Amino acid sequence: MNIQVLALAFLATAAVGGIAWVFLYPMLSGERKAESRRASIGRADAPAAKQAEKSQRSRREQVESSLKDLEARRAQEKSVPLHIRISQAGLDWTTQKFWIVSGVVAGVFFFGALFGGGGLLGAVGLAFAGGFGLPRWALGFLKKRRENKFLVALPDAVDVIVRGIKAGLPLFESIKVVAADAPEPLRSEFLAIIETQAIGMPLGEACSRLYDRMPLPEANFFGIVVSIQQKSGGNLSEALGNLSKVLRDRKKMKEKIQAMSMEAKASAGIIGSLPPIVMFLVYLTTPGYISLLWTHPTGQLMLVGCVVWMSVGIMVMKKMINFDF
Repeated sequence: MNIQVLALAFLATAAVGGIAWVFLYPMLSGERKAESRRASIGRADAPAAKQAEKSQRSRREQVESSLKDLEARRAQEKSVPLHIRISQAGLDWTTQKFWIVSGVVAGVFFFGALFGGGGLLGAVGLAFAGGFGLPRWALGFLKKRRENKFLVALPDAVDVIVRGIKAGLPLFESIKVVAADAPEPLRSEFLAIIETQAIGMPLGEACSRLYDRMPLPEANFFGIVVSIQQKSGGNLSEALGNLSKVLRDRKKMKEKIQAMSMEAKASAGIIGSLPPIVMFLVYLTTPGYISLLWTHPTGQLMLVGCVVWMSVGIMVMKKMINFDF
């Protein structure tokens, strides 16, 4: 047989086999049905995937909005009105009462320094420090002590809320349990949330306002978690459980920082207390030698300058050993 006929027959057979493989094999093997089934499943899952992506984007936008609100609150915190500072310190005073007390303290310092032989300049300086600085320092001290008590009790309160939610109680009822059994100042703050929600404000917004009365990051975390859950839903017990863990970790970190900076704080206290101690000892031994500091005008000026520079040094050391996290 001619070789060309054989080659032509081979090529024709290969071409027919290739065409059959391309067009007939997918239908016979079920591959086209499998592709069609995968496409239909993909089309069915597309709306669910889009919905999940939309929900995730919504939660992310809410978190971003809450963090922007946090930054705005921190920016406003630098200029807190006096009546808010008084309430943050746990006092029920009015602004007028605070200024009256400040004036009385300033008068006591002024006349005490004037009749004690400190001179007019020294009396004015002590009156300014006693009437303007001492009451505000007392407010800051009371506010800091109240915040520390709040931070100690907050993780346990969050755990109580988590256990109540897992037991089937609503969030509002769990907050009532905390308000009934928690120590001060946590009890009064959660009672304020209950009273605010009772007059018609949403619970998430009522919890967010906790930061206005207790300007702490931990209080703001609690408000953000509750507010986001009220808006978009989710597992609140898991979110609050994670928040409780974060609060306890922050507490451990704060105690660790305090322990590591205790040596520097002790050194700053010793350095800051040496000048008044030495001045007092010199006054006990030779009062006429050091009394020129508050009887002579030049000595009064030097004494005021020493107080100012010592105050600046104490503030600088305080900034160096205090950590914000």
